[in-house]
Amino acid sequence: MAVVGGGPAGLMAAQVLSGLGYSVHLFDAMPSVGRKFLLAGRGGLNLTHSEAFESFVQRYDEQETHLKPILSEWGADQLRSWAKELGVETFIGTSGRVFPQEMKAAPLLRAWLQRLRHPLMGKPVEFHMRHRLNGLQARSSPHSEQPHIELDFEVRQLSSDKIESRSFSASAVVLALGGGSWSRLGSDGAWVPWLKARGIPVHALSPSNCGFHVAGRDGLGWTDFFSSRFAGFPLKSVAIDWSRPNGQNARRQGEFVASAYGVEGSLIYAASADLRKSIQAQGFAELKLDLLPDWTLEKVTQAVSHPRASRSLSSHLKGRLGIEGVKMALLNELLSHASLQNSAQLALAIKGLSIRLTAPRPIDEAISTAGGVAWEGLDSGLQTKALPGVYCAGEMLDWEAPTGGYLMTACMATGYKAAQSLHAEMKGDEP
Repeated sequence: MAVVGGGPAGLMAAQVLSGLGYSVHLFDAMPSVGRKFLLAGRGGLNLTHSEAFESFVQRYDEQETHLKPILSEWGADQLRSWAKELGVETFIGTSGRVFPQEMKAAPLLRAWLQRLRHPLMGKPVEFHMRHRLNGLQARSSPHSEQPHIELDFEVRQLSSDKIESRSFSASAVVLALGGGSWSRLGSDGAWVPWLKARGIPVHALSPSNCGFHVAGRDGLGWTDFFSSRFAGFPLKSVAIDWSRPNGQNARRQGEFVASAYGVEGSLIYAASADLRKSIQAQGFAELKLDLLPDWTLEKVTQAVSHPRASRSLSSHLKGRLGIEGVKMALLNELLSHASLQNSAQLALAIKGLSIRLTAPRPIDEAISTAGGVAWEGLDSGLQTKALPGVYCAGEMLDWEAPTGGYLMTACMATGYKAAQSLHAEMKGDEP
């Protein structure tokens, strides 16, 4: 068996298949596996989320229908049990997110690779690094009714920059090639054209969990003053409101960061799918920023309207509402002088400052990607309909989710599902 891709989806598929007794060859274009996994753990590896299953699966939005049965088979609980079996205890943070006790990715990855190379049962996985997959095709075999899959690789030699071609034949293959973000770590989306050429439908890759450019008051982005003084400053204890594609309003409280080009951070990432779709549909997206989510509009209006005598507006808002720093700078950046001096308009802006977004950041900067192999091109076991024996898993499938452990869980769950379905197909069972 062949698994192509050494991220969480590919490693999970390899673990399942090797545990079932198959000889598994895992290929990856990079010198080592799990590079994006390690990057995700730099600030504390968020493995999954502890919320109830029905709420958990709703985070996948339009693809909930496809992912729900997969996640019901192997999901958040199974992920925590898997980590424990590798000797890594997990804990639930105050936000409900689940982390390893050490908050690091490297110990877990080392334990995982040790298990793959020296399994408790089954066969060890054989790793082939610096193997970039350039295409595949199904070929008939004189010794079997089932065609075998021939994989074509470019292999970069360790001791030189020399590149050689290599073919590998497998009875079946799990592709876990990643999306299109962070290409320097291996997921560059280069598989899209040659997979489409084989008749497998693929939806265009788009940035997800990403930052956005803002229009600014003049439509040209932040002013030089704001960018130079406040880029990188966090806006904490705020809330954003935005419209979803179905017309419903959404609201989320948390924090985000003002960047040189616009906005980024966890609160923005939570809305990124809707914001991106709005920009695609109408050329822009708008969110309303509530600078004081725990205050009522009436209370804010009273505080703003209180006589300030000789005090400046910034001193008045700092003293009465605690608004200062980047929050005050945003009000100055986006409101006209007349609105700043009008108590009613200023109060409304504090509770709903309009920020217009014009474009997402480039896909290579995004945490993850939307788009990928279309579900209509797969059977229920994640096998491609156009190429029997070829399965797809992980971020290369057409789904997206916010940060919070949902990305990691679905990647590993689809890797598990693809491997189990491949096994069922080999036995002649239904997936």
